[in-house]
Amino acid sequence: MFDEGEVMSTECLRGVRDALALLDPDVGDTERIDQIRLLEELKSVAAAAQAQVVAALHASQVRDQRERGVPAAQLGRGVASQVALARRESPSRSRRFLGWSTILLTELPQTFAALQAGRTTEWRAQVVARETGWLSLEHRRAVDDEVGPLLEQWGDRRVEAEVTKRAYRLDPHGYLGRTARAERDRRVTLRPAPDCMTHLSAALPVGQGVGVLAALRRHADSLRGQGDERTRDQIMADTLVERVTGAASADAAVPVRVELVMTDQTFFNTGDGSDEPAHLVGAGTVPAELARRLVRVADEKAAVWVRRLYADPDGRLVAMESTSRRFHGALGEFLVLRDQVCRTPWCGAPVRHGDHVVPVDLDGATSEANGQALCAACNLAKEAPGWRSRPDEDDGAGETVEIRTPTGHRYLSHPPDPPGSDQRPRGTPLERIICDLAWVA
Repeated sequence: MFDEGEVMSTECLRGVRDALALLDPDVGDTERIDQIRLLEELKSVAAAAQAQVVAALHASQVRDQRERGVPAAQLGRGVASQVALARRESPSRSRRFLGWSTILLTELPQTFAALQAGRTTEWRAQVVARETGWLSLEHRRAVDDEVGPLLEQWGDRRVEAEVTKRAYRLDPHGYLGRTARAERDRRVTLRPAPDCMTHLSAALPVGQGVGVLAALRRHADSLRGQGDERTRDQIMADTLVERVTGAASADAAVPVRVELVMTDQTFFNTGDGSDEPAHLVGAGTVPAELARRLVRVADEKAAVWVRRLYADPDGRLVAMESTSRRFHGALGEFLVLRDQVCRTPWCGAPVRHGDHVVPVDLDGATSEANGQALCAACNLAKEAPGWRSRPDEDDGAGETVEIRTPTGHRYLSHPPDPPGSDQRPRGTPLERIICDLAWVA
């Protein structure tokens, strides 16, 4: 397809992408296995090429920022966010990819060669970079020289185990220092899971983590021995909730304040639209019956505060304004309820800042129409040179934000539709119910 040494243009790259959709389906199973292997190798080769492009973009953008007089501590700001928009993923993922790309290209030549030849996967190459990131350059190169030629033979766990073992042998004191730093980063996080569940995760020192799990198992086995009909996993989960919150079961009220947004029909369970899902801030969409159950459980244990949030006949939430330069109080809370997560496309991180779409120094108002909820990383990125945002001129409703990056690429940001907005004819007023579930132990 290409002559040896010929450089592939961006247009040719588009042609390769389009040609893959025309892959011959009328082949035997032996050839299908060959196709699967070749496509897997193409994924690896593409990852290596993308790493090169990302590293080149970072170097170019840093040079440009330096020429603009950007302080040394801020050089590179916003580059990962540009990569994230191009890769259609969150900035945090792209920051890791950017760091991995730089290390792979400059410090792990054997691993990069394996990836570029399609002999290992993107993930396994990232594992090598991650598990050697704390080593000196000399030691990292030594590990790379040993494991790079063997990556094709190893699976994910074997790669991590072999790299970790060699790294420890080269610098045992550094490994212990890395462990101490990791202990300082202990934390608890929550992320949504399918079927209205959540994943509650704790990053703990190994002794504490093993101890917590052992204690939960021991308690579950004890209750099972006394005739408790719940499964071992159910008892462990219920015990975790009980010991942290004081609640007696998975259905009991938890002493916490949460916000639940739903339509008036869902809240009162009357008429058409009573099955419209609600939105639980911090967890996402929940079915109507579960939303009503959450309210009932809270009401039985303590108190439920009900507030009304109205939309105009076109389904947009009503406007709010403030004379302050900051989004705080009711207006800041309104942005969180409307946008739910960071507004930057493909980000989805928890909201940390209320941001002016048009900056205050350019006469931007502190209002719902000129406000957007962003995570801390995206709010900092848009302050880098060359970033611009403004209301999209093609959106008559005024809810869409146009984002322009330093390379001139254009992206559109939309708030999610409020509950029930797609179930009523346009021109019909909407009422949202916000339930503050403030349970007390």
